[in-house]
Amino acid sequence: MENGGSPKEWRFGGNKGLTHASAVTVRGVINKLMEKLNADDTRPVIPLAQGDPSAFPSFRTTTFAEDAVCAAVRSANFNGYSSTVGIPSGRRAVAEYLSKDLPYKLSADDVFLTIGCTQALETVITVLARPGANILLPRPGFPYYEARAGFSGLEFRHFDLLPEKDWEVDLAGVEALSDENTVAMVIINPGNPCGNVFKYQHLKKVAETAKKLGILVISDEVYDHLTFGSSPFVPMGVFGSIVPVITLGSISKRWVVPGWRLGWLVTNDPDGILMKQGIVDSIKGYVDITSDPVTFMQGALAQILEDTPSDFFEGIVSLLKECAETCYERTSEIPCLTCPCKPEGSMFAMVKLNLSLLEGIEDDLDFCCKLAKEESVLILPGFAVGLKNWLRLTFAIEPSSLDDGFQRINAFSKRHAKKQ
Repeated sequence: MENGGSPKEWRFGGNKGLTHASAVTVRGVINKLMEKLNADDTRPVIPLAQGDPSAFPSFRTTTFAEDAVCAAVRSANFNGYSSTVGIPSGRRAVAEYLSKDLPYKLSADDVFLTIGCTQALETVITVLARPGANILLPRPGFPYYEARAGFSGLEFRHFDLLPEKDWEVDLAGVEALSDENTVAMVIINPGNPCGNVFKYQHLKKVAETAKKLGILVISDEVYDHLTFGSSPFVPMGVFGSIVPVITLGSISKRWVVPGWRLGWLVTNDPDGILMKQGIVDSIKGYVDITSDPVTFMQGALAQILEDTPSDFFEGIVSLLKECAETCYERTSEIPCLTCPCKPEGSMFAMVKLNLSLLEGIEDDLDFCCKLAKEESVLILPGFAVGLKNWLRLTFAIEPSSLDDGFQRINAFSKRHAKKQ
């Protein structure tokens, strides 16, 4: 090849595994819906597709958290690199925060600080991925688990959540899916996308089933304590003496700061099984080769967890309860929509779409695309979370905007209603 010429063949190319793994993600689907918005519609867009209410005044985080971050920055104590597992004060603070709800005490060594709950999820999936292994995931669920497992070469299998039983885990289905290569099962509590909260006795049965199968439980508790129904939040770590539990969490949801990107992975394992099986060493190995959370955010964590007053949390939960009730009641007024269970936690509800009552609507994606175009309302189609012809709605927005959104959904549904 002469200077300035071209080679016979370029030897590099994109990683097709990434393209395949990210084929269905919440953000990807929302971006597709946003492309359908009518630029000539002067009304504000109503965002019912993603659980991020941080832009709304009613959901602003506490000044105690903001002051903690400012103090950490101004201290000049957190301008350098941190330990790959997290700075000691932050790890201790998370251990103390979570231990309040457990029958045993966590130590700082049980805690690994991560870039939001997303990196905690990536870490545990990567650690468990070995040739031939499989993991059991909930349906409906959070699609990033499938995306990450697929990219990591970890086979995933789906067990059902049962709407007729308040979205409980189909434990018989879990046992039927499991084989000698199954390594773990995932639960999300409080539930995304269902808005459910698992009861103590059901979680105990989950633990007993996992123990019987010889697998660990990954408990995604990013919405911890955001409950407003009859069932209080019970951390899966309560059952750590029955089965090893890896808890994933963050400050993103309870403090309404998803952009701050600070989370944790915690081993709830009083019998030391995760250590004996090499899981803890693998976690340490993985965080050694990945990025760390911003150091000043780690430095602020202890103050955020310790100083936030209870009235802030009570206010957020009260607001979520009000919005959840509005969502449930307004959904019942729209004939083509059915919400089988009143939301009791997190920021979401799953709603079944009755296509037989509509004309010119092919499926859940078509419904959401046309709704975006005609009414400037964004709703996540159920296929994105594993349930075709369902919808996932977030009710965590300004109450006035939520009311406006349902007025538009109702108008859209009437306009597309099948003529009798």
